[in-house]
Amino acid sequence: MGERRRRRRVRLGLAWLRAWRPDVRRIGGLLGSWVISTVVLATTVWLLPGIAVADVEAFLWLLILLGLLGVLLRWVLTAVGVIVGSLVVLAMGIFIQAVVVFLALRLAPGVTHGGVEDAFLAAWVMAALDVLVSWLVHAGSDDAFLGQILRQIGRASSDDGDHDQPPGVLIIQIDGLSAPLLRWAVAAGNLPNLSRWIRSGSHRMVAWHTGVPSTTPASQAGLLHGTTHHIPAFRWYEKDTGRLMATSRPRDAAEIEKRMSNGAGLLAYGGVSISNVFSGDAALSQLTVSRASLRSGPATRGYATFVASPSGFARAVILTVGEMIKEIHQARRQRRRDITPRVNRTGPYIVLRAVSNVLLRDLNVSLIVDQMARGAPVIYCDFVDYDEVAHHAGPVRPEALQTLEGLDRVLGTLEQVASQVSRRYHLVVLSDHGQSQGATFRQRFGQPLEDVVRGLMVGEPTAAAVTSHTEHWKSVNAFLTELTGQSGATAALTRRALRSRTSAGEVTLGDKGEAQQAGDSQPEVVVVASGNLAMIYLPQYEGRLTLERLNVLHPNLVAGLAQHPGIGFVVVRSEASGPVVIGAQGVHVLSTGEVRGEDPLARYGEWAARDLLRHDTKAHVGDIVVCSMLDPDTDEVAAFEELVGSHGGLGGWQTEAVLVYPAEWPLDGMRARTHSGWEGTEREVAFVGPEAVHRQLVRWLERLGHRPSTARHEVTEVPASVKEPEGAEPVSSVETTPQP
Repeated sequence: MGERRRRRRVRLGLAWLRAWRPDVRRIGGLLGSWVISTVVLATTVWLLPGIAVADVEAFLWLLILLGLLGVLLRWVLTAVGVIVGSLVVLAMGIFIQAVVVFLALRLAPGVTHGGVEDAFLAAWVMAALDVLVSWLVHAGSDDAFLGQILRQIGRASSDDGDHDQPPGVLIIQIDGLSAPLLRWAVAAGNLPNLSRWIRSGSHRMVAWHTGVPSTTPASQAGLLHGTTHHIPAFRWYEKDTGRLMATSRPRDAAEIEKRMSNGAGLLAYGGVSISNVFSGDAALSQLTVSRASLRSGPATRGYATFVASPSGFARAVILTVGEMIKEIHQARRQRRRDITPRVNRTGPYIVLRAVSNVLLRDLNVSLIVDQMARGAPVIYCDFVDYDEVAHHAGPVRPEALQTLEGLDRVLGTLEQVASQVSRRYHLVVLSDHGQSQGATFRQRFGQPLEDVVRGLMVGEPTAAAVTSHTEHWKSVNAFLTELTGQSGATAALTRRALRSRTSAGEVTLGDKGEAQQAGDSQPEVVVVASGNLAMIYLPQYEGRLTLERLNVLHPNLVAGLAQHPGIGFVVVRSEASGPVVIGAQGVHVLSTGEVRGEDPLARYGEWAARDLLRHDTKAHVGDIVVCSMLDPDTDEVAAFEELVGSHGGLGGWQTEAVLVYPAEWPLDGMRARTHSGWEGTEREVAFVGPEAVHRQLVRWLERLGHRPSTARHEVTEVPASVKEPEGAEPVSSVETTPQP
């Protein structure tokens, strides 16, 4: 086994050398090495009195020699590091460079020293400084990270594998990426790897419609478990228990998964879940919110591989600090240029962006590579980088697009890994929703939604407002919760540092305010926001209140909300007509399609009525559902949270997700035409709802041999009142995945 691993490492090192090509990044890195050598050489000559350089010409001779050596060492030692490991490379680099510096000092004209001892000491001092500084700086480069990844493959792969096994499937979710934006980025050539896949014909790109709510938890529930019934929004209030449910909290995510799982999710039969909200019934879950409080077992090897690697640790530290500085600069540039709409980008977000875009991204890649090297049949991982930046900078702003380019480089890295591991892998890329831009509700109208609600109610009701955005604390919370559950000094220090934010073994950063706002006492009204969708609950009354009952209790509430310029429509249940959509100038009866006056859904697309009718059937929907206004000129919405880019409801690109899949795989989904917002173009939608995408993914896995192909699907009838847009295939039944 040891000899086989050594051969694999040599093969990977040679593959790295063959694949190396000069580009702007690499040339910049080489120039950086030359600058480092210049500074280190000058420092060494200044520090050691026994060394004297006669003039500038002599200094330049030394510098040229050492610069050329640094370029050669950087290229070769990265490849050697794949074979022998980074610590050995560090020692080798110091020794080799010390020998060369010694010879240069002895032979270079115009350089004098007191004796062999001085030259020897200078050689070692300079070599140690040069290699150490270069190593730390180079650790932040893509070459160093790829070298670390290739070493990881060499360690994890114990044999050449079974070549007769079916190819594996790696599913990468780019959180928040809309189909129109990806089409534009591919056409512009800003994403070289995805562009190459699509232009070469190896992959196809199709759009799919998320429905309501357009959030990660709902979409992942549909994608991974085949149902969205239990998730009406990112967060919601449950009247029967008096609990505020937030899928960013591991205990809540675990309870929700228990409600909807049938044991045969997308990742059943040996799959792996990484950085997701739900597990998809995976055999192994890492950084998965719903299982974060459970002992991860073998998953600790993936953490150890990442943390124990010197280049991995150095890269994380260097790039995390760099990302924080970048965020401060970019936020200041937005303010200086008076770019609007914009939101405050200070405080914890600076750290959260850096952790999401650097540490968690690299950790995700490390965990994926570890599972690919071990031959996992199906791997599903969510990268939240783009979504996090788009929320605060804007979905089409330069900061967000740069993050998207970084994720494209990750895809390129994983593509190289797939060519080196024993098992062949198909790569699939998808998103869970898009994002819509716009100034927030508070910015536009000077007050939050909860104040508007209280002002329209009778008396002065006590209110609990939950509008803070904690979506991406879910990944950090999952990471810290898993870390505190491990053994060792690092875990012990983390437990001590976070004990005030830890309850029952669960770390909850970011949503402490939500728990406090919900409180132990029962308020008279609870307003829960998710992007530009909000749900209003009157907890003192059991069940969902009807329009007629609401008009008796608070005569101005529903009508006042519908007339507000920041609100596009209100959804309530009527005793006479069932769920109705009420706007400023008209009513839309969802069960029959009847419109009285001006259709409040006219601006929201042809799927809006269907989406809201299905949303009305979900568990724990609010007494009143509110969606923000939609600007007819810009397709901008008004989020009820302080986010310039948002999702959760309807309007803009937030419901337009994307799927990129191998071109040879047959597509079995629904085909329909839909418009793409302000651009006015029509695009084909391959699937409507994440459940439909789930069924397609299951069929592909069955054809590849990762699931029983003879399994019979249960069929559950959906209400006959569900109306599909004209020209679309009717949805007469919903398939669920088979029991294992």
